[in-house]
Amino acid sequence: MDRDLRRALLFIVPYWRRLALVLGLSVLSTLLSLYLPLLSRDFFDGALIGKSLSTLVRVVVLFAGVTIASFLVNVVSGLRYTRVSADILFDMRLELYRHLQRLSPRFYARTRLGDVMSRINNDVGEIQRIAAETALAWVGNVLFLAGTVVMLAWLDVRLFLVTAAATPLGIWALVHYRTRLEAEIATLRQRSADIGSFLIETLQAVKLVVTSNAQAREVARFGERNKAFVDALMSMQLLTYLSGGLPGLILSAGTGAVFVYGGLRVINGSITVGTFVAFMAYQMRFLPPLQALMGMYANLATVRVSLRRVSQILDEPIEIQESAAALSLPAVRGDVEFDDVTLSFDRGGPVLDHLSFAVRAGEVLAIVGPSGSGKSTIADLLLRLLDPDSGVVRVDGRDLRTVRLEDLRRRVALVDQEPTMLHATIVENIRYARPDASDAEVREAARQAAIDRFVEGLPQKYDTVVGERGMALSAGERQRIAMARA
Repeated sequence: MDRDLRRALLFIVPYWRRLALVLGLSVLSTLLSLYLPLLSRDFFDGALIGKSLSTLVRVVVLFAGVTIASFLVNVVSGLRYTRVSADILFDMRLELYRHLQRLSPRFYARTRLGDVMSRINNDVGEIQRIAAETALAWVGNVLFLAGTVVMLAWLDVRLFLVTAAATPLGIWALVHYRTRLEAEIATLRQRSADIGSFLIETLQAVKLVVTSNAQAREVARFGERNKAFVDALMSMQLLTYLSGGLPGLILSAGTGAVFVYGGLRVINGSITVGTFVAFMAYQMRFLPPLQALMGMYANLATVRVSLRRVSQILDEPIEIQESAAALSLPAVRGDVEFDDVTLSFDRGGPVLDHLSFAVRAGEVLAIVGPSGSGKSTIADLLLRLLDPDSGVVRVDGRDLRTVRLEDLRRRVALVDQEPTMLHATIVENIRYARPDASDAEVREAARQAAIDRFVEGLPQKYDTVVGERGMALSAGERQRIAMARA
């Protein structure tokens, strides 16, 4: 078992009792379904050929009872499995989101947001879809196939061997497409992520696109990405049909041989009509689950690719770890010291090279420099979003690596040049860092940020929704609200 599947099992194990119940219901459903074809032997040999009314009544009553019971068991099993699979995938999505929140700015500097969104939405969603729609059917098909094989062999071994003769060739055809199919699915996932990244990038910069008269150029670029996606989709779909349909076609070809051989055995009296009809009923039920299992291989390949893409994010190392012996930071004077700090990113040389400075409480320090000189990196280090490669960052003489992260970030306020606004009300944006802040504290923060008069002049006042990324506000108003939040 590969590492990605082992990781998936870690999410499944806590739900093993609920899954065991679903498995038990599936076994019961399979046993009920396997009994139905056997009734056809009694119907032909006992009721029709034997001209027994009591046998006819018994067969009809059993058929109705088993059909209703099978339906009820399938409904209960399906609902229970849908619920447990949704819970398992919820845990996976939550763990992925929690892990993303703990990754450092280094990860986001080298990873496109569209690719991250694709893995959270598309890949986890695809795992959930297959888990909900396919996994239970896979278990049911395996159980039914095993039971059908037993019944076929029990009714007539010779006919069963004729039925099974084509199976190895069908399995070979399925395995033949495995590697190519997984590769095509991985390519399709990447093409989908490319489209998501392109849309996020260009729609967030729509004003730049319009003012640069670049609409036609961006539409052409979008068309190229869509064409690449469609090409990958068609290639994947062709392999899906071949991997699922060709093995089924091979298996179906063996059915003709069963008709010929079985018919000859009925004619010469080796088996009864009822036995042959029952055998053919099982034969007809043997092919669909086997074909379905082969067709499900494409889904298995899809889920393996999606699990691999999810695992790639979960495997990303968490650079900022809180020490088990981390100290609380109940209050700070505000002394800040960078002592011989060096920090490098993946792109090359150090952004900060043996940087040292100190700022005492109450002092104001302005740091200026060209883009990429490390100004934002200093803020990231102070909030401990990054750790230096060497050197120490201290607040009130304490190495930040010895302080609880929650306490540190509660004591340090940051207002970006382009502040982040949530698609929420003004009061929700101001309260974001302190959800328990009272209305009076919110208004006082707005007053100190000199935004209170503007807010009070709005029709909805503090309940005004600021729009996506605060687009309903001016740049200055967004800055003021960010100051109030800080």
